[in-house]
Amino acid sequence: MPPALRGVVFRGSAAIGDGLLSRTQLRDGRWRRLFRDVYVESGAEIDHTAVCAAALQHVVPDGVITGVSAAHLYGVVLSAATAPVELLLPVPHGPVSGLALHHGSVAADDVRTVHGLRTAVPVRAVWDLVRHRPVLDAMPYIDQFLRARLLGTAEIEAYAAEHRGEPGSVRLVDAARLGDPGAESPPESRCRVLLVQGGVPKPVTQHVITDGGRFVARADMAWPEYQVALEYDGFAFHSDREALSRDRVRLNRQIASGWCVVHVTGDRLRTDPNGVVVEVLTALRSRGWPSRPRLS
Repeated sequence: MPPALRGVVFRGSAAIGDGLLSRTQLRDGRWRRLFRDVYVESGAEIDHTAVCAAALQHVVPDGVITGVSAAHLYGVVLSAATAPVELLLPVPHGPVSGLALHHGSVAADDVRTVHGLRTAVPVRAVWDLVRHRPVLDAMPYIDQFLRARLLGTAEIEAYAAEHRGEPGSVRLVDAARLGDPGAESPPESRCRVLLVQGGVPKPVTQHVITDGGRFVARADMAWPEYQVALEYDGFAFHSDREALSRDRVRLNRQIASGWCVVHVTGDRLRTDPNGVVVEVLTALRSRGWPSRPRLS
């Protein structure tokens, strides 16, 4: 292996032109193709940040990292390292395998350098997130931006007002309304959005339930006025008998303190989201909430 190519991203045509590799050698399995004519050593550990750098250096040097890729650079890592690099370009560009390209103007204030790469500021990255995907899919990123204090709701609202009438501005307003730094996982974010879109009032996240001043539980979501709580149970839930026992004691304490608890599993959220909405609305109405379900 040529030392000059060890662990670095390079253009295949340049390596051939410099006599470092032949066309046959470039295709012999020792090299991983990132983009057209862009390669790296197959055994090299390369994360999404490195792929972003390769895209800007070798494919679209006038691009700005945005969306899920910008989120990754800011430490909001919810996508796989192999996810397409999301880029904003000032002029239209043909499709490139491995890249998600968007065209639009970029103000100078919307760009900063992160890890040496031209990257959209958090609020611009959030705008691009909601412009190019449903709010349901964008919300996990938005919640984690808020949770990490990379931006605040007021900043999103101000940016949406500044860009009123432009594509995605209404979705950005929705994102500001729905965003919550209390969400601890992407499924919790999606569950909250599904509930609100189904007519459920926005819940309080990570609500501490007490009884006579004594700690009872911390609910993933709650409607304290009606003493209704929702608990999201992920894949690892009840992985052993001790965990099951602890949860049952906790549930009994919540019920004894007057709370109604709705449990939602990951499978249920994926396969029957409307059913989850109906259960929460039913629980709320049983506690005096007057509205009727408005399922979309």
